Amino acid sequence: MKRVLSVRKLSVPGFLFAGISAGIKKSGAKDLCLIYSVCPCTAAGLFTTNRIKAAPIRVALEGISSRRAQAIIVNSGNANACTGQKGLADARRMQRLTAEELNIRPELVYVASTGIIGRPMPMGKIAGAIPGLVYKLSPASMAHAASAVMTTDTFRKVALREVRIGRQKGIIAGFAKGAGMIRPNMATMLCFIMTDVSISGRALDSALREAVQASFNSLSVDNDMSTNDAVMIMANGSLVNKRITKKSRHFDAFRHALNDLTYELARMIARDGEGATKLIEVVVRRAPSDHDAARIASAVANSMLVKTALYGRDPNWGRIMAALGYSGADVSEGSVDISINGVRLVRRGVGTGKEESARKALSGRDIVLTIDTGQGTGTARAITCDLTEGYIRINAHYST
Repeated sequence: MKRVLSVRKLSVPGFLFAGISAGIKKSGAKDLCLIYSVCPCTAAGLFTTNRIKAAPIRVALEGISSRRAQAIIVNSGNANACTGQKGLADARRMQRLTAEELNIRPELVYVASTGIIGRPMPMGKIAGAIPGLVYKLSPASMAHAASAVMTTDTFRKVALREVRIGRQKGIIAGFAKGAGMIRPNMATMLCFIMTDVSISGRALDSALREAVQASFNSLSVDNDMSTNDAVMIMANGSLVNKRITKKSRHFDAFRHALNDLTYELARMIARDGEGATKLIEVVVRRAPSDHDAARIASAVANSMLVKTALYGRDPNWGRIMAALGYSGADVSEGSVDISINGVRLVRRGVGTGKEESARKALSGRDIVLTIDTGQGTGTARAITCDLTEGYIRINAHYST
C-alpha cells in the first residue's frame, strides 16, 4: 500500500521549490523558501492554538476556509510576531509580491514565518529577493526549501511516501522545521506537505486533522508553545486519479500514508530537540480508554523529572508513576506495569529490581517507555526527547 522512498528522490509531480539566502539571517544561511504548484491545489491547514498569533498566521486563517492554494512563501530568522499592524501589512505584502511574480491570484499564496519574535520584518531584503526566489524554482530543489525554513534545527527534516491509488502510484512528501518551543496540541513547528493525488477538500482536511492529532499533537520537547505554528498540505491532482472523497475506497490508503509521513517528521523533530541526546517514545497500553491513555502519555512525555532522569540514564520509575497519578486518568496503582526498552521495571505497581538492566538499556539513543495500566483496551503514544544542559545553553543565548 505504501513504502518509504529515498530522500534523494525529493520531488512531487507538478510542484517546484526554491530556497535562497535573502540576508535575513546574519549567518548568510538560506532563509527564504517558496513552494509552488503549476496549477491551483486543494489545500488544508492547521495553525497555532496560541491566542497570540503571528501576522502570517492571521492572514492564513482568513483564507484557509477556501481550501484553495497554489504557493507558500516562508521566511526564517524573523517570526513577524507581535509586530502590530505593520507586521500584518508586511505579511500581506509578501503575499502580494509573490503572487505578482508568479502571475497568480494573491489569495492562492500563503505566508509563514519563523524566528525571533517582536522584531520588524526586513521587507527591503525580502522584497528584493522574491524575483530571484521565483527564478530559482525547480522540481529538484525541495532540499534547498527545507534548509531555508530551519532556525535552531541541526538537520533537514524531509519525508516521502508512495501511496497506491488503484493501478496508480501517488506521492506524498513533506518537510518540517522544529527543535525548540515544542509542545503538544500543535507542536511549535512549520510543516508543509505536497501530494500529486486528487482529493476533495473535505477528505484532505479530515486526513490532515487525524494525522496531526496522532503525530504533531503527541509531540513535546520543552512544553512551550509558539505564535507561528502551521501545518499545511496541498494536493494538485497531477496524478489524474479519480478524485478521492471520504467515502472512496482509496481514502484509507491515503490517510494511512499521511499518518505515517507526519509521524516520521514528528520523530525527526523530537530527535533534533534542542540539546537532546535521546528520542523517547511513550507507549500506553490497556488503559481504561483512549482518552485516558492519551492523558498518561502526555503527562509522562512532558514531565521534566522523567526527561532529565532518562538523560542521566537513571531508571527512576517512581517519577513515571507520579506522572501517571497526576495525569487525570482513571488508573489503579496495583495494575500498572512499566518497561524501558523491554526491561520490566514495575509489575503490578511494584518494582522488579531490574534497575541495572534498565540503566544499560538507557545507553542508546532510542528509548521506548511502555506503560501498561491493565485496566482496559485504550492505547496512545507520545513522542519526546530528554532534557539536557545543552537545552539551557542554546536558549540562554538565542533570543526569542
